Amino acid sequence: MEHVWSPWRYRYIASAEKKDSCVFCQIINDKDDAKNLVLYRGALAFVILNLFPYTSGHLMIVPYEHIGSLAALNLQATAEMFDLAKRSEIALGQEYHPDGFNIGMNLGKAAGAGVAEHLHVHVVPRWVGDANFVSIVGETRVLPEDLSTTYERLKQHFG
Repeated sequence: MEHVWSPWRYRYIASAEKKDSCVFCQIINDKDDAKNLVLYRGALAFVILNLFPYTSGHLMIVPYEHIGSLAALNLQATAEMFDLAKRSEIALGQEYHPDGFNIGMNLGKAAGAGVAEHLHVHVVPRWVGDANFVSIVGETRVLPEDLSTTYERLKQHFG
């Protein structure tokens, strides 16, 4: 069995300040989508770029309901989130041409959730060889574009 280690991500999770309010709920109420990097707002969920991406194009699908458990999420929100995951896969494929994707959730702090109290799905485009010596030995991610460029490239795919 191979192990993939991401010590840079653990430091982010372990050092995260306790905030009085949920970052996702703040974004839901803010409505400044460009500032918050919200690509799309659906009826029950929205698509947003990850501020701490693993790769360019790393985005998340977040339900409006402040809930930390997939089992507690209603069927309609679950269905919309996975429709948005499919739509995200298509958009990222057309714009970035990745070799594959990681699509998933970290439920709870012990599972690596940075925002454990508000469920979200990660959609991460992947390329063969995208984890090289810089990210493994140097514990540094090298992203070829900034978040504002990623936002502009993907926004067109979500209307």
